[in-house]
Amino acid sequence: MVPLDARDLRLLKLLQEDCRRSNVELAEAVGMSASALWRRVRALEEAGVIERYGAVVNPAQMGLGFQAIVHVHLTRHDPDRIVEFIRAVETKPEVQECYATTGQADYHLRVLCRDLEAYNRFLEDFLFRLPAVDSAQTNVVLRTIKRSRPISG
Repeated sequence: MVPLDARDLRLLKLLQEDCRRSNVELAEAVGMSASALWRRVRALEEAGVIERYGAVVNPAQMGLGFQAIVHVHLTRHDPDRIVEFIRAVETKPEVQECYATTGQADYHLRVLCRDLEAYNRFLEDFLFRLPAVDSAQTNVVLRTIKRSRPISG
């Protein structure tokens, strides 16, 4: 864990809200010189606090109107099959997020597809063909209530 001061926390909040802000604008907002701010950002990147930058895209505007949370149960916890499952999931663009969790399901996936038919193909042609997968339960997302909020310290 990297020790973060109040300026770091303010800077991180601003970057999470809009990473396209200029260095000068960010420096002014946190009360630093532009060169000191640039060094601070580089240090946060190198320490792994800032993993990457990106845009938040509306899936429906991209033609991806079907979203589901998929609870995946494995047949057994064979290390080779788990690695195979993880590698396969990492390659599928439909899988936006994957979490290994405690509880009844072994993994939880957030999946985006064009429609129900595309999701069915995802299940039949991909997920159910993985040797480690025993079963999956789908929860269709009806409405997004909260998404991608800035992390604060």
